Amino acid sequence: MSESKLRIQSTNFAISIINLVKTLKEKRESIISNQIGRSETSIGANIREAQYAHSKADFIAKLQIALKEANETGYWLELLYKTGYLDEVEYKSLDTACTGIRVMLISSINTAKDNTN
Repeated sequence: MSESKLRIQSTNFAISIINLVKTLKEKRESIISNQIGRSETSIGANIREAQYAHSKADFIAKLQIALKEANETGYWLELLYKTGYLDEVEYKSLDTACTGIRVMLISSINTAKDNTN
């Protein structure tokens, strides 16, 4: 996967989640909105940090952190859906975007690991 595609997808996803957080705050939901805001924005931040990694191991570590944050974001999305803050259409759309980022991260991590051998 191209790094630029991963950057674009993570940025677009961050924008969607930031807008979701705004809506959740208007509904006075603060527990999950704070968590999902932090975990999702960490995805893109770690992808950006990986660009200037000090070593291949540092690059892989940053992408692995982004992957963990994407997995956490998926959990918060599921909770928002199951508690009625997201309808099924919005949940599926956001979850699909989150899953796509996880797939790209896994692919990038595996490629980087293969290139170190």
